[in-house]
Amino acid sequence: MNASGRVVVLGGTGFVGRHLVPRLVAAGYNVTVLSRHRDRHRELWPLPGVEVRNADVHDAGTLERNLRGAVAAINLVGILNERGRKGTGFARAHTELTRTLVAAMGRAGVPRLLQMSALRAGEGTSHYLRTRGEAEALVKASNLAWTLFRPSVIFGPGDGLYCRFAGLLRLMPVLPMARAKTRFAPVYVGDVVAAFVRALADDATAGRTYELGGPRVMSLREIVAHTRDLLRLRRVVIGLPEPLGRLQALAMDFVPGKPFSSDNWKSLALDSVPQSDGLAALGIAATPVEAIMPRVLGHTLGKQDELDAHRKAHGADPL
Repeated sequence: MNASGRVVVLGGTGFVGRHLVPRLVAAGYNVTVLSRHRDRHRELWPLPGVEVRNADVHDAGTLERNLRGAVAAINLVGILNERGRKGTGFARAHTELTRTLVAAMGRAGVPRLLQMSALRAGEGTSHYLRTRGEAEALVKASNLAWTLFRPSVIFGPGDGLYCRFAGLLRLMPVLPMARAKTRFAPVYVGDVVAAFVRALADDATAGRTYELGGPRVMSLREIVAHTRDLLRLRRVVIGLPEPLGRLQALAMDFVPGKPFSSDNWKSLALDSVPQSDGLAALGIAATPVEAIMPRVLGHTLGKQDELDAHRKAHGADPL
């Protein structure tokens, strides 16, 4: 596909989307970002060739109207936790939305779909992985020219990995962790969005699935310890025995915001390490964690040092 035309992005205001949309613009595409709350994402408005539209992506008619005239759609929508524990939230965000999108694309005459998924989709017992697998099956059964991406955990500025653990480590002198031995291959968000842009421009990627991982395999405990060391904090990271880890997950189900959940615990029963190198297949050299996160967390550290100095001098937080 030539780098031109309009691309509709679902989930374009999330972590990956905020990095992807400017890259699509730089590649020559016009981009329509669909969001329930357009006014909350004014940072995207000044980008040339970007239009942020108010839209309920779960409404079939709304989707069809917004898709008309586009050359492709990119679905980045995904959740790591839901309200409740029955799996209905995961089903709505992953399975049902994908079903609605595929049908709307068919009616609107949009031929190309790039879909975000996850490593180990369709495996294990978690609602998250099960519904990711169901969404993949719907995409593969469609008549669309589809490409699937299965990343390991994604890192970068504003991520839910290093940056989230950085916040927890600042608050907790001891951090107990369930399933701390689970292995990941953290992949840089810049490499993930590069994979989307390259696949979109190459018709030969249609009908293919790309597993995306970084060059270093790390356990969950190693990721957290690495975060701690980059922040120059003295913190103890403890891997919990399985029974205690299960209890921690069950308790977290009732914590507002669900920083961890029983469904996360089930997902962590499986390592998230690619079996094939999707980045290399797309001509992308994987970026190591060490090339990005020291700078990102160093900026965070600098801000905290400034805050601590102000507190010491004035006895209060700055306004």
